[in-house]
Amino acid sequence: MTEQTSFLDSLQETVSENGPATVVIAGTLVLAIFLGIAAGPSQIINSIVTGGMWALMAVGLALVFGVMNIPYFAHGESFMVGAYVSYFVYNPLSNYLQNNPSPFLSAVAPFIGMLVATMAGFVMGVILERAIFYPLRLRSKAGEWVMNAFLLTLGITFVLTNGTTLVLGPNFRGVPRYWDVEPVELLGVRVSFDRIMAFVVAIVAIGILWAFLRRTRTGTAIRATAQDEVGAQMMGINLNFIFPLTFGLSTALAALAGASLLFIFQAYPTVGLTPLYMSWYVVILVGLGNVAGAIVGGFIVAVLQTATQQFLGIAWGNVVPIAAMVLVLILVPSGIFGSEVKGIQEQ
Repeated sequence: MTEQTSFLDSLQETVSENGPATVVIAGTLVLAIFLGIAAGPSQIINSIVTGGMWALMAVGLALVFGVMNIPYFAHGESFMVGAYVSYFVYNPLSNYLQNNPSPFLSAVAPFIGMLVATMAGFVMGVILERAIFYPLRLRSKAGEWVMNAFLLTLGITFVLTNGTTLVLGPNFRGVPRYWDVEPVELLGVRVSFDRIMAFVVAIVAIGILWAFLRRTRTGTAIRATAQDEVGAQMMGINLNFIFPLTFGLSTALAALAGASLLFIFQAYPTVGLTPLYMSWYVVILVGLGNVAGAIVGGFIVAVLQTATQQFLGIAWGNVVPIAAMVLVLILVPSGIFGSEVKGIQEQ
């Protein structure tokens, strides 16, 4: 497969060679059609928008798992950091605009908050990798890395969550909406402009990441490291550059998700729990470390979640995704698209 391979070509090749993926995707399409007929186009649109955000979260988790073999259970805290940063950047701008109206600034202010949140997430990821995971890697013996990293990420979760509570308190901070724009009508359904923009941001971010991984030398180095870490080193790839970059990209994507969904998920210390759970549902469903699969998996899980809430009730919203995850672990332990984490079973 060349660097110029598109996402659709890669997906088509993967699905054509993978029976479980074909069955699950076909079943999801049938379920989506039935959902649209029974509940109307609004539920389909809701699934698409939600799927974009779960895909954005899951891609970052799959990336850090695939390249570094880190089961990052503090991924939700990156989402939380993004939500807080966006709030503290956007809120002063919003207050300023109330007294000094500016159509241009009103349009770009949300993007400023998202951009700063993304940068903050990237910096946080680089610092965590250099300060915590790098020393751990040097001291972990063969076969200990995954478990040690897993336990460490749980510690990071408690530190970030409790630290945020101590510093900022348990109060909710959010915005009713980013853009003062009337809802847009799609297929006869009125959809809030903020939801549409959140989906667009997710798709653009995923597209940029995909192009970076497939069409740049650094992206090629990241993929080579994911395939064979030792071989990548022998080819002269500097892992001390690749690992912090990868970790930073992962946390940046999660922070961007938190920032773009601030109008839905208000910033508070444990806001990242639901996004974390959904990210893991997706990653386990499609296969550990499979970035391309995580993009599709986000929409699969969103359809399952929406259909469950529609037909069984909101309280059952996570039941079907969990059941699907358990079923996959039993029938196809490597995920429907196959795990891209080399040697994970041995580690």
